[in-house]
Amino acid sequence: MEFVTYEVENRIGYITLNRPEKRNALSPQLISELQQAFTRASEDATVKVVVLKANGKVFCAGADLAYIQTLQTNTFEENLEDSMHLRNLFYKIYTMGKVVIAQVHGHAIAGGCGLASICDFVYSAPEAKYGYTEVKIGFIPALVKVFLLRKLGETRVKELLLSGDLITADRAETIGLITEVVAAEELEGKVNQLAEHLCKQNSGDSMAFTKKMIAEIPCMSIEDGLNYAAQQNARARATEDCKKGIAGFLNKESVTW
Repeated sequence: MEFVTYEVENRIGYITLNRPEKRNALSPQLISELQQAFTRASEDATVKVVVLKANGKVFCAGADLAYIQTLQTNTFEENLEDSMHLRNLFYKIYTMGKVVIAQVHGHAIAGGCGLASICDFVYSAPEAKYGYTEVKIGFIPALVKVFLLRKLGETRVKELLLSGDLITADRAETIGLITEVVAAEELEGKVNQLAEHLCKQNSGDSMAFTKKMIAEIPCMSIEDGLNYAAQQNARARATEDCKKGIAGFLNKESVTW
């Protein structure tokens, strides 16, 4: 891959945006390579947790506007097909059965902010700014809206998407857009510490079950959600991880995950 690197160390898969000369703008090739990388991580038995990060000064500046300009003569069907590429990437990250941690060292703007905010955890350097600036150029933050309404609620989403203004990392943490602000020199260590903790302390099956339920339950009625949760509870009891974990706890033995 030209614009994305993929590495594995200590059961952590590192997916890195590597188009710094274009501020890691989301071109079709970069989106395709990210999709390949996340598919690989999802299927890689040696990977338990995924870290998404970037090279260069900026995490991701959003869509490649020069490319979008070339699409203005496309038909609706052609533009829909192009939009589905980013849709599929976002869906892959949000629903994959492994925890994804975003390590944001620099600005995450528009589609780049969307890319970070759909991850399960977002750790940020204080200098990074966040925002969905699409309305300022006559575009719309369409795809990320689906996830943000779940994450933040209508009031915060209107504030972010209708203003189009950038916000500081501290503000992003306050409203729940990101998980935590960490000093720049400590960011990588903090992310690795969390990833290693999840790998060593938690069952991979349990994290996958939990992430799947978090994604699916908001679409259900209370009754359907409870019925679904009861079914998942019953399925979880039958897994080898659950048997192993409970036996270890009762026998006061350390469990190796």
